[in-house]
Amino acid sequence: MKKIFAVGITGASGGIYGVTLVQQLLLAGHKVHLIVTEAGWQVFKEELDWDTTDRDKLMKKHFPIENNAELHYHTLRDFNAPIASGSYQCDGMIIIPCSMGTLSGIAQGASGNLLERAADVMLKERKKLILVPRETPLHAIHLENMQKVVQAGGQVLPAMPGFYHKPKSLEDIVNFLVGKALDNLGVEHHLFTRWGD
Repeated sequence: MKKIFAVGITGASGGIYGVTLVQQLLLAGHKVHLIVTEAGWQVFKEELDWDTTDRDKLMKKHFPIENNAELHYHTLRDFNAPIASGSYQCDGMIIIPCSMGTLSGIAQGASGNLLERAADVMLKERKKLILVPRETPLHAIHLENMQKVVQAGGQVLPAMPGFYHKPKSLEDIVNFLVGKALDNLGVEHHLFTRWGD
């Protein structure tokens, strides 16, 4: 059954997490509303060695559409996007990775761009919102902002890999975290071996 998800990718290190998650959602045939911040595009260039000069071409190359999936890309200023409204039926939103700046904007209810607004909508509509912070160490303001989001109904899923599945590659480590994110979105996957299997 096709579901609708909003996915944000920010400038925190770990853009590969967001890329892999979007690929998995599309592979499963879901509809994805994607927002990538300018810093997120920079991370694609620096960490993944992607040529980001032609973003449309890059999207088609790395986010192939399969199984009747849909991908809709929105800029940060696109407040006409469906995900900016509480009347739009979205099954969940995840920001992976989530920078401390984006976390702060969401925790304060700033709605200063589409990413923050869409997250605010998810909280006010009591829909699933997952933030995947990738920062270390954390200071008191980071922790306070995470607590505010959780108290408002969101979920914080830190980018902390597990090792009980005995990863053999970087891909295994990425897939573990993306699998945990998919679990929390309620999306079936086979990205890692579960404890006891």
